[in-house]
Amino acid sequence: MKVIIGIDPHKASHTAVVIDKTESVLDEFRVRACTKQTEQLRSWAVPFPERVWAIESARGLGYLLAQQLVAAGEVVVDVPAVLSTRTRLLGSGRAQKNDPNDARSVAITALRNTELRRVTIDDHAQVLKLLAKRHRDLGRLKNKAACRLHSLLMELFPGGMAAEMTVNRANEILKRVEVAGQTVEHKVAVAHEFVADIAHYEQLRKASLKRLRVAVSATGTSLIDIRGIGVVNAAIIIGHTGDVSRFKSAAHFASYNATAPIEASSGENRRHRLNQRGNRQLNYAIHIAAITQLRQPCPGREYFDRKRSEGKNTKEAIRALKRQISNTVYRSLVADARRSQNA
Repeated sequence: MKVIIGIDPHKASHTAVVIDKTESVLDEFRVRACTKQTEQLRSWAVPFPERVWAIESARGLGYLLAQQLVAAGEVVVDVPAVLSTRTRLLGSGRAQKNDPNDARSVAITALRNTELRRVTIDDHAQVLKLLAKRHRDLGRLKNKAACRLHSLLMELFPGGMAAEMTVNRANEILKRVEVAGQTVEHKVAVAHEFVADIAHYEQLRKASLKRLRVAVSATGTSLIDIRGIGVVNAAIIIGHTGDVSRFKSAAHFASYNATAPIEASSGENRRHRLNQRGNRQLNYAIHIAAITQLRQPCPGREYFDRKRSEGKNTKEAIRALKRQISNTVYRSLVADARRSQNA
């Protein structure tokens, strides 16, 4: 008899509940998050040879456990937290919030939904996602240090640094500061530390970009042929898209990356509104591509101008352009996947 084992993962422990096709609970088990967690769960599940593991947020808290189970030869599906929460709240009898009820809701969601994503061993897309996130974090750390240095320079030198923040300009300003008293002396010392931090982050970003170029080149992707999509954006798109075959069409992909509007109709009033959900990282990458295309003559700029002449305002025209870029990205990803399969 085929069963579904739902797992509610946490940082310190995981709760598993097994149900049959009638949604009846057959057993439950709680395991501490440790190096033997997979072995203990599989030993407990021996009485259920025909099993499917359903893990809530297999890309989040349940990531490690899901990868370990797949590596051990188990069938694992990823259950979005929003779906399992709806199952628990709309169910009867066990709507209370606790780990066993959560795990049961995860299992029921997997039983009722046949289109959940099956978890696979991490591929190159996950590597690109990791490297892109690291590159973005380094940029944020550099900007954070630069902002604090700007604020400190305003206290040390009239007008601070009016031009773009660079290590050389900051050092030049600090050399002209008259050190009078311990307060100024300490401020200058801290400012020099911020300058050193900025220089350090710049070196790390250069190394990160070089590593990204190698990683993206290894995929053989055609995304970088699209105007406005460079190495970093290509890594973000590939990393956050994963297996493009999980998207049935370009419209499905556009809905996922939030470039497709949401219908907000009521009665005879038919209208759509901006989709503020979806994968924001993918949306950001497509937005950067759209803004880049607006800066120079290209088909994207011509499309934008045509939409403006049709009466759309600037924001509406940019949204329309982003949708077209999303469709182009989808076609490129599908073509890359086919080429990879035929290789």
